[in-house]
Amino acid sequence: QHAETAPLPSYDEVLVCSPDTEEEEVELLVRRALSPGSQDQKIYCLLGADKLVYKVSKQLESHFFRLVQSSSITNYRFLIFCNAKAHNSYVITAFDAYKVTFPDCSMTEIQRYLKTQLQVPSGTGPVAQAFEEPHQQNVKFVFSERAGMGE
Repeated sequence: QHAETAPLPSYDEVLVCSPDTEEEEVELLVRRALSPGSQDQKIYCLLGADKLVYKVSKQLESHFFRLVQSSSITNYRFLIFCNAKAHNSYVITAFDAYKVTFPDCSMTEIQRYLKTQLQVPSGTGPVAQAFEEPHQQNVKFVFSERAGMGE
C-alpha cells in the first residue's frame, strides 16, 4: 500500500547503515519498533542493512527474534532495506523468510511524491530560504572534499 499523502519517516524511525554502524544503534531501533507504544503509526527502517559487518548483523538477528518472541506486539512496523545484489550479506540470509520485492514505482512517481513531502512551508526562516528554488525543497545534500575548509 502506498499513499501520496503518507509522511516520510522521521529521524527516530530510520537508521542508515554503514560498516561503522554499531550494535547499540541497531538494537535501539529494533527495541523502538517492538516495544509497547510502537503502534503510533511509525515505520522503523534499517537502510542499507547489507552493509552491516558480520558481528552486528548477527546481533540484529538475535535482538530481533528475541524481542519478537518475548513481545506481545504483533502489528509492529519494521523494514530492513538491502541491496538485492549483496548476495554475501548475512542480513539477507537471516531474514530471507520475510523478503519482499520493492513494488514497481516509476522514477517519476517517486520524484512527485518527494516533491510533495519536501516542501518548505511558507514563512520559513532564512536557513531554508538560502536554498530556495522553484520547488522550494527543504532537503539539500552538500558534499565536500574537506569539510570545514571551504572546499
